[in-house]
Amino acid sequence: MSVFDNAAWAQHERVLHCSDPVSGLRAIIAIHSTVLGPAAGGCRFWHYDDDTAALTDVLRLSQGMSYKNAMAGLSLGGGKAVILAPEDRQLTDPLLASFGQFVETLHGDYITAEDVGMRVPAMQVIATRTRHVAGLPSTGGSAGGDPSPKTAEGVFAGIRAAVRHQRGDASLEGLHVAVQGVGNVGMNLARFLAKAGARLTVADINGARVAQACEELGAEAASLEDILFTDADIVAPCALGAVLDAESIPRLKATIIAGAANNQLATDEDGQRLFDAGILYAPDYVINAGGIVNVALEYEGGFTEADVDARVAAIGDRLGDIFVQSDREQRPTNVIADAMARALIAGD
Repeated sequence: MSVFDNAAWAQHERVLHCSDPVSGLRAIIAIHSTVLGPAAGGCRFWHYDDDTAALTDVLRLSQGMSYKNAMAGLSLGGGKAVILAPEDRQLTDPLLASFGQFVETLHGDYITAEDVGMRVPAMQVIATRTRHVAGLPSTGGSAGGDPSPKTAEGVFAGIRAAVRHQRGDASLEGLHVAVQGVGNVGMNLARFLAKAGARLTVADINGARVAQACEELGAEAASLEDILFTDADIVAPCALGAVLDAESIPRLKATIIAGAANNQLATDEDGQRLFDAGILYAPDYVINAGGIVNVALEYEGGFTEADVDARVAAIGDRLGDIFVQSDREQRPTNVIADAMARALIAGD
């Protein structure tokens, strides 16, 4: 099947398939749009069932980055990369260096950073081959470093905005939040929530992370199969995407869905299903923009961590506007956000 026939094609500008038999690298870099600026988005290290699954994932993520960067008010387009993890799941320095060389061939049209399976040390290796990389260690209070805590900070602000819209008060004291995935972002989010007085239920493919959340934060553990359907006030998907679909949505008990995962809706129609069920959905690329804000200000230079925090805090207000417009127009929040993002990219 041609890349143009993929259901997630969405009129991408460029898609680069990268292969290096020496290092073993197999990767895809997708550039959805450079209308607002160079395409920016993290690199995901993941083992896919097949190449088509990897292509679909990177295309969906890349388009999401165009919308995310536009809605965050950044002078950046949207792009994404995936490195197809080998059978042994080993992320080696030669493989990372080779990926950096491919990024460099795009001459700044794509800026990479951390995503699932990638941490700051990986970015440092990539940076030996290209300067078009962010998520590098911060120095002297400047913007930079692992963007995942800033993603969690933005999601926390978004959850408070959703609670305020639904209940008239942003307090999380005593509310029950189910967190699906307590990796880099999910664990930081869980800490914010626990500090705010929320009761937590967590699940993760990594049992050690679940045990840590239970011991450190007093969370309760749930299975991966049951976490979405916890009898909670809020569900925060913070793992992989496409978890909200025609099968899962009718089983939800929470009245707010607000989490860090990308592409939480399996299809656009699932936003309508949530709306019809009376569930307030925080569009993922709006609520999880804290990390890319950190990446953007680091890459641009001259900004401090305080500058990042101020922009991340604005995520709550942005979501509040979407919630109000959704109520007024009686349209799903994902439809409202998509229209806003497309208008920004088009310059309307």
